[in-house]
Amino acid sequence: MTLNKYQTFIFDCDGVILNSNKIKSDAFHKVALVCGERAAEELLAYHVRNGGISRYEKFSYFIEVIVPKYSSKVNIPTMEELLQSYATQVKRSLLTCEIAQGLYQLRKEFPNTTWCVVSGGDQEELRDIFKARKIDNLFDGGVFGSPDNKYSIMNREIEKGNIVGPAILFGDSRLDHEVAESFDVDFIFLNKWTEFKEWEAYCSYNHIHTLKEINCLLENFLTI
Repeated sequence: MTLNKYQTFIFDCDGVILNSNKIKSDAFHKVALVCGERAAEELLAYHVRNGGISRYEKFSYFIEVIVPKYSSKVNIPTMEELLQSYATQVKRSLLTCEIAQGLYQLRKEFPNTTWCVVSGGDQEELRDIFKARKIDNLFDGGVFGSPDNKYSIMNREIEKGNIVGPAILFGDSRLDHEVAESFDVDFIFLNKWTEFKEWEAYCSYNHIHTLKEINCLLENFLTI
């Protein structure tokens, strides 16, 4: 295939556009420590296993499933308290973390392609971060995130005519691939910053094309 055939590029954010996976993993662990080390470790493991789903879903699982196993506290954190603490933890780091190399050059190579972000990150937070980092103008198709999940976002934006095929999704998780498959969108796995430990076996089994990072698309887009 060639990237020249696509009308829409769809990007995950964490681990694809921003080197932010570890930032968010550390934040989940730190926020959960109020309920003890074992609870925090289990939330961290759940977060890593479920890359791409929103913080809302993860904290809901934490409150409903994990906390009752480890904490007898009457005053366990509320969803709002967890979300606020988590947002405070991550926002400063997202303003300074590494941005993927090659992003601006790729935009220049494909000036007529619609670009959008479909992320598990909080939508308003993402838009604020992208604006502050001066990369929001690259994504003329919009920046979308939770509390809507990726399936809902894709379905909505396709129905609105914002995502037009042929389209390709660049991601770093199993969920990203599953979403692409569900909507008949092509997919490339970017592995440099992924926390998906079994990515090599998964991509091999599913015959998924993999590259290290966005910068590699500039070297390979005429031949992949």
